[in-house]
Amino acid sequence: AGKEATVIIPSIFDKKHLIIGEKIRESTVSVLPILCIVILLGHTIVPIPTDLMLCFLIGAVMICVGMGLFTFGAETSMTPIGSRIGSALTQTKKLPLILLVSFLLGFAVTVAEPDLQVLAETVPHIDNLTLLITVGCGVGFFLMVCMVRMIIGLKLRWLLIAFYGLVFLLAFFTDKNLLSVAFDSGGVTTGPMTVPFILAFGVGLSNIRSDKNAEADSFGLVALCSIGPILAVLLLGCFFNPQNAAYTPTVVPEVATTKDVALTFAGGLPHYMAEVAMSILPIVAVFFIFQMMTHRYQKRQKRRVMVGFAYTYAGLVLFLCGVNVGFGPVGTVLGRSLAQPGYKWLLVPIGMLIGFFIVKAEPAIQVLNRQIQSVTSGAISARAMNRCLSIGVSVSVGLAMLRVVTGIPVAYILLPGYVLALGLSFVVPPIFVGIAFDSGGVASGPMTTTFLLPLSIGACETLGGNVMTDAFGVVALVALTPLIAVQLMGVAYRIKMSRVEKRVVPAFDGRDEIVELEEEWA
Repeated sequence: AGKEATVIIPSIFDKKHLIIGEKIRESTVSVLPILCIVILLGHTIVPIPTDLMLCFLIGAVMICVGMGLFTFGAETSMTPIGSRIGSALTQTKKLPLILLVSFLLGFAVTVAEPDLQVLAETVPHIDNLTLLITVGCGVGFFLMVCMVRMIIGLKLRWLLIAFYGLVFLLAFFTDKNLLSVAFDSGGVTTGPMTVPFILAFGVGLSNIRSDKNAEADSFGLVALCSIGPILAVLLLGCFFNPQNAAYTPTVVPEVATTKDVALTFAGGLPHYMAEVAMSILPIVAVFFIFQMMTHRYQKRQKRRVMVGFAYTYAGLVLFLCGVNVGFGPVGTVLGRSLAQPGYKWLLVPIGMLIGFFIVKAEPAIQVLNRQIQSVTSGAISARAMNRCLSIGVSVSVGLAMLRVVTGIPVAYILLPGYVLALGLSFVVPPIFVGIAFDSGGVASGPMTTTFLLPLSIGACETLGGNVMTDAFGVVALVALTPLIAVQLMGVAYRIKMSRVEKRVVPAFDGRDEIVELEEEWA
């Protein structure tokens, strides 16, 4: 037994280290294109001070390591917890209990979402606590709607049409300074803390049903939960008229030496350690309450989950510190420099290039893509999803930069965009509808909030535009285009499958069999 222990224990740790190393390698590949683009711009048309560039490089290293640790931690802690809680709730078959727990979970996880806290601090004329409570109630209510839909099997497209119709109706009555913020809040709530939990929660709930649409219906929770904050903030805007909508210009930290760089990161690290601790504590509390009530986890499983929480915590601290301290200021400087006379139209193609690569660095995107590949048995590969989302986000960032330059109202893009996305839901397989609308919420994560938003704000400040109406809205546009791009992929998938049905070859026993093209499609 002693010999076995000496062999087994190192092998377990070696396997864990290999998995973490692979996660960090994947995140490095995702971040590397952004790194190359910024370095190229910093040494050509947009000179960036050396010490600020050093902040960016250190931030990039922290992002790569942090995203790798977070992904590993989420897979070993939040994902199995969400799935088991969903399964346990459905087994009770008590609808009032399911709805109450869903609301509390949605509220707690959302209020603790780091992305939402970043947005709340950015919006100048709404108290942070007011915005957090408003958005948390919106997500909690719509998670209850999701539960009802999962249990009785309501069609996702009809719910989306009804609620988005209500969204655009309220948009006519709300304050114009809150319109972009409302749609942005819908994007930032589905960040790295909420997405793994909500996705697994949906898969667990789908286990109560054995029909063929159960797996397809497990998608769409993120989509519906993204509507809740939009409706809640729009309702707030109908009764709350901001008196001071002036935006305070962004302050880029002055770093003159490497000592200043070290002090900047050292000063930011405790803040994000406390912020992430507040973010993860609600989920840890939910785990312990669930364990006390059900005793489903054995000692070894509990230890594994707690280790997963530790990796999640460390990864998210490194990720947020790297993004906010290293990436955010550089985004603001790039925006201000590119908006100078003679360069402002370069914002559009450069924004599209950054948007194409930045979505791959979103930690929640990788969680969603892996789950999609698993649920569809590889028919929709993570590689195909990454490519599709990159194209969609590239278009959306280009549109966001065009708005900054021209001042086009965000509603002129959002309204026809959502009409097209909802129209496509009638011609694609149902699973693509849920995946598409989930992807929209997941694509607008911390990289978007803390790099693209400062980029657009910096450019808008230099051009003298209205930051509240012209710069805000980039998160909303990033959340919109994946809805269309993924459903267009669904149209292509349906065409390919129709060709499969027509290609019939004789089998050896005289019967016919369908020629499978799944590998070709993937």
